[in-house]
Amino acid sequence: MTATAKTELDEIRRFGGVAQKNSGRGSRKGDAILEPFLVDVKEASKSFTLNEKVWAKICTDAVVSGRRQPALCVVLGDNNPVRMWVVSDRMFEEMREAWMEKYEV
Repeated sequence: MTATAKTELDEIRRFGGVAQKNSGRGSRKGDAILEPFLVDVKEASKSFTLNEKVWAKICTDAVVSGRRQPALCVVLGDNNPVRMWVVSDRMFEEMREAWMEKYEV
């Protein structure tokens, strides 16, 4: 197991996902399942480039893997990592609406 694969697995365990064996190489796409999401984990020391091609692949993999919602977990930094999640605009609105309802805002 490579160092990157090991740290990705650590991240997946951290957020409670189910790791996908041989992610990207077989019929199982993405790095993890965390319902309703198919999650792709990207780690970098200082920066990660997000562009249309990267997001399109995550979206395609999410549909192929059972019509799940695409999500990207970006982890930046080595010592004190910063973790961010990228989801679609529609999913963000649904999550915000659920939060507002839960907290009666």
